[in-house]
Amino acid sequence: MSGTYSFIDVQASLVGPGGAFSLGYGEATAEEGITIAAANDKNTMTVGSDGKVMHSLRADGSGQITLRYLKTAPVNSRLMALYNAQKLDSRLWGKNVITVSQSVAGDIATGIQCAFKKVPDLTYATEGGTVEWVFDAGRIEEMLGTY
Repeated sequence: MSGTYSFIDVQASLVGPGGAFSLGYGEATAEEGITIAAANDKNTMTVGSDGKVMHSLRADGSGQITLRYLKTAPVNSRLMALYNAQKLDSRLWGKNVITVSQSVAGDIATGIQCAFKKVPDLTYATEGGTVEWVFDAGRIEEMLGTY
């Protein structure tokens, strides 16, 4: 069985102290889109001197969520305002929840305890380019659906 994929079906949102807004399709997302990545391997394999192996399951569920937008996307202004507000008070830092889903496949990923990694790098050049927002997530829960 084959399926069809389209970014049209990607919904994303951020909810945190000081803001809640959409991040997915329709927000001038850059061609490179959204990336969700684990921070570390889930397994560490140790090989003994006799060749036997031991697997160690890491309890680490942390990762990064990267959002990429065209330079002209209005969401950049909302994210910058949220960054500026949250950095003023440590009680507000690291409390964002980011959810990304692809409705046709039934995929869903949720990052909790998300904090801005840093203010994004900005490039002013012949072409407008993109703005990349990186969040460190304390825990990412993912479920891939089926087509």
